[in-house]
Amino acid sequence: MTVDELGEVGIERMNDREIREFLTSRGVGVLGLPAEDGPYLIPMSFGFDGDAALYFTFLVGASSRKADLADRAERARFLVYDARSAFTWQSVVLTGEIDEVPPAEFEAVAETMHNAWRPALFEDAELTRGVSVYRFEVADRVGFKHTGLPPGFASERAEAGSDEY
Repeated sequence: MTVDELGEVGIERMNDREIREFLTSRGVGVLGLPAEDGPYLIPMSFGFDGDAALYFTFLVGASSRKADLADRAERARFLVYDARSAFTWQSVVLTGEIDEVPPAEFEAVAETMHNAWRPALFEDAELTRGVSVYRFEVADRVGFKHTGLPPGFASERAEAGSDEY
């Protein structure tokens, strides 16, 4: 379906302000890195600087496929979504470059990680493993949302005398 066709069923394109607010209110998404055998997809917590960059913390050991692929990637994608119901959802897809942040800059970007969701096991793991921070510079962003019943569905239910959804 085209974007115009999606609009006919109640799906709206998010504007830049809505995308920024959505990213600020979320802390986890799916990072897509190019790999030989197809995209490497991994759930990642993230911090958003409120403008044009996301930050990820990678826990790395002796080797890390995620870090290796990120270091080689010219472009990456990141998906953030929230699906509360079949009729109420939002999603944002970001495309950009991903690069490791030098350790000297960790403190400067630490504030951006305030909204990052992190599993409890990461807190313990950070004490025993290496940590790398990566910056995802957003080059392109697109977001869509559906925040209600599709056109015609609500009026059909009202005609039937039902106010329950």
